[in-house]
Amino acid sequence: MAGSFVWEDRKRIIFGLPFTFTTYHLTKEKLLIRSGILNTKEEEIRLYRIMDVTLNRSLWERLFGLGTIHCCSADKSTPEFDIRWIPHSADVKETLSNMIEAERETKRVSSREFMTDEGDDEMM
Repeated sequence: MAGSFVWEDRKRIIFGLPFTFTTYHLTKEKLLIRSGILNTKEEEIRLYRIMDVTLNRSLWERLFGLGTIHCCSADKSTPEFDIRWIPHSADVKETLSNMIEAERETKRVSSREFMTDEGDDEMM
């Protein structure tokens, strides 16, 4: 299965070294975030559901050549998440953005489909 990933990395913590148990795996259709060693958790976010992608780079991250990508999605279980402390973060963000747009075109999904009127919930 490792050959089917477009990109993969681990969250870094100590001087840019991947010394954590969180891994990121990007396929053509989804982003997988796996964390934990004894108790594990795997989050799966479909690319077409990601609404916004932002790159944040603190001073410390810039010193070590890292960055954090913040994503907002229409996924109910994972409305916001971070891809933390990764190298080449600007390139990864650009790749992710392009893949999101391609997947939306393939599935014929527009951002309007994820917007709801807050008054709709009150009517039920």
